Amino acid sequence: MIQYNGLTLAYIGDAYYELQIREYLLNNKFTKVNDLHQNAIKFTSAVNQAKAARVLIEEFYTEAEKQIFKRGRNQNSSHKPKNADVVTYNVATGFETVIGYLYLNGEIERVNELIKKTTNILEEFQ
Repeated sequence: MIQYNGLTLAYIGDAYYELQIREYLLNNKFTKVNDLHQNAIKFTSAVNQAKAARVLIEEFYTEAEKQIFKRGRNQNSSHKPKNADVVTYNVATGFETVIGYLYLNGEIERVNELIKKTTNILEEFQ
């Protein structure tokens, strides 16, 4: 695999995660666009991604995934977060980096397992 930087991995991870969350919501009988959007925010906001990431890093990530997470979290970005502080945004970026890394490596079963765990964690926070 090409050695992508953390922000590139986060970019693809964000897209894959967003698609999986939308599918998760449809499977949970949300069909109106406004309901889908409002519920998607519960899973896709930087604040909530960071909440899940903090649990995952302690309980779920492999050592390799922890290294990928740190690579994404520590990547310098010129983007300024709108709805989160910089630390929270960086943790969320690390989370998305792991998803992107697993997806691009073809580890679909593992990335889907991680997303399932994430939805369970965030459902508990609601």
